[in-house]
Amino acid sequence: MENSIRYISDHPEIFKQLLILYESLGWNSLGLTVNDLKQMCNQSWYAIYAFDKQQLVGIGRVISDGVVTGIICGVGVLPKYQSKGIGKEMLNRIIQHCEQNRVIPQLMCVENLESYYESLGFKKYSIGMTRNIKR
Repeated sequence: MENSIRYISDHPEIFKQLLILYESLGWNSLGLTVNDLKQMCNQSWYAIYAFDKQQLVGIGRVISDGVVTGIICGVGVLPKYQSKGIGKEMLNRIIQHCEQNRVIPQLMCVENLESYYESLGFKKYSIGMTRNIKR
């Protein structure tokens, strides 16, 4: 299956597939729409998409000033495609893009993913915080 996966950085034409991916991962607690996701991707500094034929199976994005820091966010793979190296390949491409542009890649993750990101060369360096807003 890995050989049939293609990776592109051009935004897909159909963002409905991205909504399906977000919902399959339980990431749509904010009730994002297809238009919200399209805007989110279009305003990202860099995005990578993984496709199996015409089906979107993974995404990873970076928000950045393009000079110092790039925050990696929204890296996800459809559940039935997980543990096949797709997420790792997307992260490698994201890191490569950041390094080519001399931008420091950073991310926040849940505790149970720390070892995964450490295996890709990331180091724990800070405590992240968030604040809920009314939407």
